[in-house]
Amino acid sequence: MSKYFLLILSLIVLGCNEKPKQLENKKEIDLSEIIEPVAKEMIEKPLINSTSIAIFYDGKEYIGHYGEIEKGKNNKPNNETIYEIGSLSKVITGTLVAKAVLEGKIDVEDSVNKYLDKKYTNLSYQNQPVKIKHLLTHTSTLPNMLPLELNPVLDDFVNYDTPSKIHQVLENYDKNSFLKDLDSIKVTSQLGEKYSYSSAGVELMAHLLEQVYKKDYEQLLTEFLSTEIGMNNTKVNVDAKDIVVGYHVDNPNITLPMGKLPWGAAGNIKSTVPDMLGFIKYQLKNDKTVQESHRTLFKADSTNELAYFWEIDLSDKELGKYYLHHGGVPRSQCYIFIVPKHNLGAFIITNQSGTETAKAMIETMDKIFNTILKEE
Repeated sequence: MSKYFLLILSLIVLGCNEKPKQLENKKEIDLSEIIEPVAKEMIEKPLINSTSIAIFYDGKEYIGHYGEIEKGKNNKPNNETIYEIGSLSKVITGTLVAKAVLEGKIDVEDSVNKYLDKKYTNLSYQNQPVKIKHLLTHTSTLPNMLPLELNPVLDDFVNYDTPSKIHQVLENYDKNSFLKDLDSIKVTSQLGEKYSYSSAGVELMAHLLEQVYKKDYEQLLTEFLSTEIGMNNTKVNVDAKDIVVGYHVDNPNITLPMGKLPWGAAGNIKSTVPDMLGFIKYQLKNDKTVQESHRTLFKADSTNELAYFWEIDLSDKELGKYYLHHGGVPRSQCYIFIVPKHNLGAFIITNQSGTETAKAMIETMDKIFNTILKEE
């Protein structure tokens, strides 16, 4: 995993047709022996005091919880712990879009205006419209966040006041507010050529899903996840008291959960580790919806591509072509990895969010993956 997209750290930012590699005479691998030492090493790092890890590898699955949720309370996370998964919400949303494409509801080459109740003449550049595929690959040039006043708040992510400022900005910001703001922005550069992370584009994509299905985004989400994958504990709207607490940067005090975005598709989904393991297994089953969601829509360079909000890494010959995404909110960060070549997937999360958190998780997953490949 020598190269990967590490998204700009902020609030939300902080079809694979390969068949799993079949190996003869493989050594029996004990995942717990591989994962536990490095997980314990991770929670010994400054500021990080707990982590949960789910691994699926070649038919075997493992879930481990380590450390303590609250400093000094010895309350280890468990399978019922509800986490904020931040921008991992995006790849789940992308899966819903892939389903809509296969059902003929949406075409990635269409202008977004085709699916809107009113025409937004501002969503074009030099007579070239913003298309669905531009939203899915962060090449629409839309701003990172709407409302626009949220962007400078996120730029000051390490400030102790950032979580409360996010809540202040989003407190009364709803879907109508978003669409009004959407009508006022300007597209000022060529479309489909430059990667520029946009959670606003993901929220717009959720609105388009509502338009074509005539259903609320969360209803579409929960129906699909429960019926197709068995993810019954994954949703947008969860009572704050039921979400695991967490810590923002080096603030020793428990911080606020993520403020509510209009749809929540870009960063408000909450889930449990068993549910995320289910999502990993679904990705590796590689049905038609997954294949479509993994289909490359934008090539950033020779080793990095983008699919339906998935980042695709081709830089590691041992791992092969794999899919990943980072998620982050003020009190949680996580990663998901899907590695079809080895029938391998992983989810890692911690209830702390700071400038070094993503690096610590990547180092941990590097060690786990390298050991698995060595054992192979």
